[in-house]
Amino acid sequence: MKKNMGSTDRILRIIIAAVIAILYFTGTVSGTLGLVLLILGAVFVLTSLVSFCPLYSIFGLNTCPAKK
Repeated sequence: MKKNMGSTDRILRIIIAAVIAILYFTGTVSGTLGLVLLILGAVFVLTSLVSFCPLYSIFGLNTCPAKK
């Protein structure tokens, strides 16, 4: 897998995942919506750790800085 996520994108995804986790575990978001958001947060963390987003490759996006 070729990296296609820049550091800003990775940081934003981790922050969003943390907010989702806080909302779920404090009971603000619950039920089916809470589980869907929790899974989405887990996907955000996973893609941030590996610096690769499959949807970016499908749509031809790349937020990685260009190498010189």
